Amino acid sequence: MEGSENDGNVTPIATWKTEFSRKFQYFLDRSTPHTMERWLGTLAVAMTYVLRVYYVQGFYVISYGLGIYVLNLLIGFLSPKVDPELEALDGASLPTKGSDEFKPFIRRLPEFKFWYAITKAFVVAFVLTFFSMLDVPVFWPILLCYWIFLFFLTMKRQILHMIKYKYVPFDIGKQRYTNKKSASSSGTPRN
Repeated sequence: MEGSENDGNVTPIATWKTEFSRKFQYFLDRSTPHTMERWLGTLAVAMTYVLRVYYVQGFYVISYGLGIYVLNLLIGFLSPKVDPELEALDGASLPTKGSDEFKPFIRRLPEFKFWYAITKAFVVAFVLTFFSMLDVPVFWPILLCYWIFLFFLTMKRQILHMIKYKYVPFDIGKQRYTNKKSASSSGTPRN
C-alpha cells in the first residue's frame, strides 16, 4: 500500500515534461498552415548544420547518414500511399484513362511529417557534431560520390514508377476547377 501513496505525487520533472510537450505541440499546430515559413526555418537549420560541418572539417559520416535519411524521406514523400504495383495485383489501380474513376494522389509521407522529420534530422545531426568521438576520419569525396550515385538511381526508379502509373505528386501544372457561379455572375446580364 506504500506505492499507492506515491501515485498521487507528481514529480516536478514530469510536470515540466508534460507542460513542455503541450507547448511544443501547440506551436507545431500553429505552424501547420505556414508552409513557406516552416521550410525557410528548416533551410536556416540546414545551413547552420552545413556551416558547422564546413568549419569543423569533419563529421562526414554523420552527414552521409543524414543524406541517406533525407533521401529515404524524399522517396516516402514522392510515393503514393497505396502502391499501384501492389494494387494492380488486387485488380484495383490508379486511373490510366479519362473514363476511369478519379483517385486523388495521397502521399505515403504527408508534407507536414516530411518537414518535421527533416527538421528533426538536421537538429539531431547538428547536436551530434559536438561529440568528437563521432568524428570518424573518412575520405569524404567517396561518400559524396556514393550518395550522388544512390540519389540518381533512386530518383530514376521513382520517376519511372511515376511515368508507368501516370501520377504526379505535385500540384504544379494540374488542372484547377473554379466555381462556375462566380464566373457567370461576374459578366454582364444577358437579354
